[in-house]
This record gives sequence, C-alpha cells and structure tokens, in this order.
Amino acid sequence: MAQLESTNIPLGTKMPKFVLRDPNGVIQVSDYAFGKKGLLLVFTCNHCPYAKAVWPRIIRLGKYAMEHDINVLAINPNINHDYPDDSPDEMGRRIKEWNIPFPYLIDETQKTARDFDAQCTPDIYLYNFEHKLVYHGRVDDNWQEESKVKKEELKEAITALIEGKPIPEKQIPSIGCSIKWRE
Repeated sequence: MAQLESTNIPLGTKMPKFVLRDPNGVIQVSDYAFGKKGLLLVFTCNHCPYAKAVWPRIIRLGKYAMEHDINVLAINPNINHDYPDDSPDEMGRRIKEWNIPFPYLIDETQKTARDFDAQCTPDIYLYNFEHKLVYHGRVDDNWQEESKVKKEELKEAITALIEGKPIPEKQIPSIGCSIKWRE
C-alpha cells in the first residue's frame, strides 16, 4: 500500500468532461451530473484501507449534499486484474451492501482519473454550479478513527457551498492508497 497525497489543483479549475458507466451499465455524462448548487466527486475504491475507512462518512456527506442540491458521484479508477476487490462486480455488491445512494462509476481506461490528476483513493473534488473547483482536500482530520474527528473540512466546504459562503482556500490534501495505474 503506497500512501500518497492528492495533488495541488488550483481552485477555480473547470471540471474535466467524462462519460462513464456504473456496474449495471447506466451511463453518466459529466455535463448532466451537477445539481443546482454543484457536484461532489470522489475517486475511491473498495480495497484501500483509507477509502474503506471513510466510505461511511462519504455516504453520509453525500446524502447531506444531495438534500441541498449538490449531486454526488464516486468513481473507481482501480479497474485492474491485480485488485479483484475493485472489479465492477464487486462494486455492484458494495453498492447494495453499503446502500450507496449515488452513482458509483467505473473508470475502465483510467482516463478520467488522469484528466482530473487524481492520485489516491479517496481523492475528493467539490465543484460549484459553474463547474469550478472549490474544494480539493480531505474528508476530516482523522481518517482512521471517526470518533476522534475534531474538524470536518469536507462537511464545512459543502455547507459553505450550500449557504453561498466562501470556502477557505487553505485546504489539507487527502491521503490514501495510490491509484493502481495500468501501463
């Protein structure tokens, strides 16, 4: 497990376009992915300990965002025969098991992850209604033990976006397992 940080992407960067499908073949087109106030997009997977630890928080925050007109997408870039837990079939099982209420998409070619300059799982992006990046950081200050969280940066950013308030420009990168790139 190689630990990496998300890269520094300038706030205000426009979201790259993509067309991806979920494990059931349902297509998502980036141009239509946004809610009235924005989009929360998370590159994640099933096997990484960092991603597994924050999945329950991402699901809760996703529900919170969706209740306030921010759509949510999760994208799995780890479609790699060396990681069978991240296969589309396993994704389908996780969607049911974890009751994921938003699309969990397959980045089969890893082009979408490359276009976003995603580095790790989880790698978190929050966009406003103009499709501009307003947050690219961690979920909170304790990925390992949710009971010890003191600062919920992602929730604060979502709340600021909902309320039309400025989101702090100082953002702490997410950490996680490296994306399992195929050459």
